[in-house]
Amino acid sequence: MIARITGKLVQREDHSIIVNVHGVFYEIMVPTFVLEHIDETKDSQGDVHLIIYHYLQIGPSSAIPTLIGFINHIERDFFLQFIKVSGIGPRAAVRALNQPITQITRAIHEGDTEYLKTLPGIGIQKAKEIIAKLQGKVGRFGLIQDHGKNVCLSSTGESVDWQKEALDILLQLQYRRQEAKEMIAKTLERSKNIRTAEELLNEIYNQKIRTVHTPSN
Repeated sequence: MIARITGKLVQREDHSIIVNVHGVFYEIMVPTFVLEHIDETKDSQGDVHLIIYHYLQIGPSSAIPTLIGFINHIERDFFLQFIKVSGIGPRAAVRALNQPITQITRAIHEGDTEYLKTLPGIGIQKAKEIIAKLQGKVGRFGLIQDHGKNVCLSSTGESVDWQKEALDILLQLQYRRQEAKEMIAKTLERSKNIRTAEELLNEIYNQKIRTVHTPSN
């Protein structure tokens, strides 16, 4: 399986790019939010760097390997959550995800079917299914900040407790360490029953949403 690709970007289309890796040209499907920021992954040699989701598209008489590219693991993880919704395969998800992850996450969080059905290929029934499947499970993706250059999100594979796991994810989302620690501490002080990183990150996101919607005096 292909996990990462580094090479020269030689062509871009609406939902795909071609990358030259030492003379081998890979066609890689990419959602709009990846395509818009692909140049930010370039290193000093001009190579782009992508995290890859590699799967086989099974047909009646063949299996076609398909590569889908992301700038970091957080984007890929959101994609993997999105394709858990019944009837949304990888190719359909690439086309549907034409808006920033934070906006799609907000719509899921708030049950905003009107917004979700504006995504390509997503009708009202599919929007309801997305909300039913993912609401309360994608809060951490709503904490994504703007892309930065040269962000390394490689996983060490080390065993960590759930609070450190949440801290690591916030750092991957480009929050400063002290800022992330303060967010975690304040959230745990308010909500003492949290026991997992997912619960913690969802509550941090919920608090962020409440703050945005609370009018200032």
